[in-house]
Amino acid sequence: MNAIEPRLDALESRIGELASTPTAGLTEPDPGSDERWETTQVWAHMAEFVGYWREQAELIIKDFAGEPVPFGRIKSDEGRLEAIETGRRQGVADLAEEVRGGLVDLRLFIDGLSTQDRQAVGVHVTRGEMGIDRLVEVFLLDHLEEHFDQLEGLGQRVSSG
Repeated sequence: MNAIEPRLDALESRIGELASTPTAGLTEPDPGSDERWETTQVWAHMAEFVGYWREQAELIIKDFAGEPVPFGRIKSDEGRLEAIETGRRQGVADLAEEVRGGLVDLRLFIDGLSTQDRQAVGVHVTRGEMGIDRLVEVFLLDHLEEHFDQLEGLGQRVSSG
């Protein structure tokens, strides 16, 4: 997991700047989707999913007995959609602090993983089988980086507009 530490550091350092940058408009849709979000929806999504995916990794580790453990959700999951809708009414500063707190918890989780924990394998309905390290990379680090990039894009619209 050594490659994860610098990525976590970089994500943590981006939070403050992104939270204080004025933004405008809607995100570009994800590939294969027409879903476009305003700034607070992006922050609400991140504030919710960091804990969600860390908890999924914890469940995989707890339940792993040699066979891949089913985990996760898809984009249409009601809990996911409700968290985005509810969270969008919060302020960006509060949501950014939730993301920051989620990253602190994620770092503690990663630092506490044993060699045996890292052997656990889960299976996601669309992404297939993956180990704990890969789950952290795909569903947490890659996902956060994508949304941070979206927020930077919304901030650039303000500065160029």
